[in-house]
Amino acid sequence: MTKYWGLAELKMSPLLEDRAAVSGELDQQEPNSGEFSTMAHDITKLKQAGAAFYASEARFRNVFEKAILGIAIANTAGTLLEANESMAQLLGFARQELIGMNIGMFTHPDDLVVENVYLREIQSGERDDYRMNKRYLTKQDSLIWVDLLVTAVPESNGDGIELIGLVVDITERLRFDAELRIAAIAFESHEGMILTDANAVILKVNKAFIRATGYSVDEAVGQTPKFLQSGRHSEAFYLEMKDTLHRTGGWQGEVWNRHKSGDVGPQWLTISTVFADDGAVTHYIGRHQDISERKKAEERIEELAFFDPLTGLPNRALLLDRLRQWKRTSGRSDRFCALLLIDLDNFRTLNDTLGHEVGDLLLKHVGLRLKACVRELDTTARLGGDEFVVILASLGTDEHDAAKCTEEIAGSILSALNQPYELNGVTHHSTASIGAILFKGTSIPVDDLMKQADLSMYKAKASGRNAFRFFDSAMEVAANERASLESDLRQALLEKQFLLHYQAQIVGNSRLLGAEVLVRWQHPRRGLVPPNDFIPFAEETGLILPLGLWVLETACQQLAKWATQPEMEHLTLAVNVSVRQFSQPDFVNQVITLLTTTGANPQRLKLELTESLLAHNVEGIIEKMFVLKAKGICFSLDDFGTGYSSLSYLKRMPLDQLKIDQSFVRDVLIDPNDAAIAKTIVALAQSLGLAVIAEGVETAAQRDFLANVGCHTYQGYFYSRPIPLEEFERFAQQSFLALCLTLI
Repeated sequence: MTKYWGLAELKMSPLLEDRAAVSGELDQQEPNSGEFSTMAHDITKLKQAGAAFYASEARFRNVFEKAILGIAIANTAGTLLEANESMAQLLGFARQELIGMNIGMFTHPDDLVVENVYLREIQSGERDDYRMNKRYLTKQDSLIWVDLLVTAVPESNGDGIELIGLVVDITERLRFDAELRIAAIAFESHEGMILTDANAVILKVNKAFIRATGYSVDEAVGQTPKFLQSGRHSEAFYLEMKDTLHRTGGWQGEVWNRHKSGDVGPQWLTISTVFADDGAVTHYIGRHQDISERKKAEERIEELAFFDPLTGLPNRALLLDRLRQWKRTSGRSDRFCALLLIDLDNFRTLNDTLGHEVGDLLLKHVGLRLKACVRELDTTARLGGDEFVVILASLGTDEHDAAKCTEEIAGSILSALNQPYELNGVTHHSTASIGAILFKGTSIPVDDLMKQADLSMYKAKASGRNAFRFFDSAMEVAANERASLESDLRQALLEKQFLLHYQAQIVGNSRLLGAEVLVRWQHPRRGLVPPNDFIPFAEETGLILPLGLWVLETACQQLAKWATQPEMEHLTLAVNVSVRQFSQPDFVNQVITLLTTTGANPQRLKLELTESLLAHNVEGIIEKMFVLKAKGICFSLDDFGTGYSSLSYLKRMPLDQLKIDQSFVRDVLIDPNDAAIAKTIVALAQSLGLAVIAEGVETAAQRDFLANVGCHTYQGYFYSRPIPLEEFERFAQQSFLALCLTLI
């Protein structure tokens, strides 16, 4: 048993005269201020009877042994001298265990503060009894509440006093009282509640019920709940409710009740049956919760869940549901349906120039025009952005006729959408691209139908926009190939299937200046994949970012290795950097980090940028270039003359070199225009103090022409193809040896 505390001197009061007197007085106990129940306050007679009875030891012993309440006698030190069987059972001990035990071992420490005050008053003669509700801890460590009456009586020899205590277990009564208080509080909840008898006659209603219904207590009590019925439910509804109550003891559901004002509204009703111990129904408790706002919210949620808030058209969720329905219906009726995917051409331009408010207004007009072009049984939906979908239902059993009807409706849609729009005082013209697919039955999944319509829509855009295209299988083949390529490309990055080839850059007749690194893909099934087959796709999908970072890191590692080899330490490496890669906010930090971690000499690294870079955030590009230039990195402008050249930008960029594109070099000997362009680029580079290099040099005649106009650095098949690292290093060693021999 857990020992909590030691008790100061405990004194107890005399017993009642006999068992009947004890039981009678205890039966008179009343609640004390709504808290714990206590015995009657007037205990004078009890004390007198107890003192007289104490003189009669035989009678005392008889009652002591047979009393149904706990009786204990203790000395002033709190040691138990006597305890009856009821006391022992109350505390869970054998009687012999209790004798000699200090009562403080059973008293909760929080109750000792009050009790000690009473005890001191008894010891000082200020009082000769006290009464309190307190807690005892049983031998089994259970906490119980008791009503304790203690009276001090003289010892039989007259030398001192003894304490006699009467103990009544009130644990269950307190729990019951607490449950009653909780029930009373719960009844006065924010929900309307009624209590009826077994015949459904209302006995009590709470304040929330009065507020919700408009009826007073007097108007409700004595009636049955039928006076609330709105008339919207059938007799069968109430019979089913009654049957469920009888079978299960409860019912809940939505009901429409009538307010005193006559208004009718929805409520959620919960009815619970109260049973007596013998199983008989004694009461019914009904809870009425007003769900008017919830119903409105549910309707709004449904609207948001299935309809586009801007145009009021069905959204993707409702569209897909109807598409599934029409697939099933078309299979049963053997009639074709069509799915049209409509995308507005150049919608982003409108948003960027006139703002999203005008763009939203256009989308509303488009929704209205689309609905006007189709039949009542067709579905017009907005997928999101500037994409709309139309389901043409029940087009007939003949596929050719269904296709013809689809084309006619698509033509009407294009014509309607081509008409001018008046948008906040601005006249706007817009076109659309439409892709379509016929379907019948459930053989093709919904997702595949959507994908095929999307592919045909992009085919319409590729044909020049403002067009309509039906889906064909070749589109799907191309799309699958692209998806396969993207998957393979991602796997290649994980498995490091890429490698670098090196193409020599020569200055003068034969001196090796360095190389340009060119990425190759060693595909496990396709073999060596050239860059033109995957670089554009990597750019489009964003995979160029991890790929470009790998190329840059590998080049820096190679420069660091060459720095330890005398025949290689002077070589530079040129690395192509894509527009997307250079535009990343952390690109500069990436380059600097790679140089630091690899130990590469930044002066041996040359970043080749294409002219297309100048079409994107020129100021930000120039700022990044200056930061990297300060670290010693060189810059070459690749494919010069083929793109967005601007002399105003060119003079501001910290370039080191211009690169004549191979398209000009290839025909420089036979096309006067290419020759003039090559001369102009060389002259421009010289005037700006920049070096110049020509790529695509394949013949000695081309080299000689370029040398004559002032270009003395070359790259092309005339000197070397792009070759693997081992071959290039042999090429470099031979070039270094040849150079050494010329110097001897």
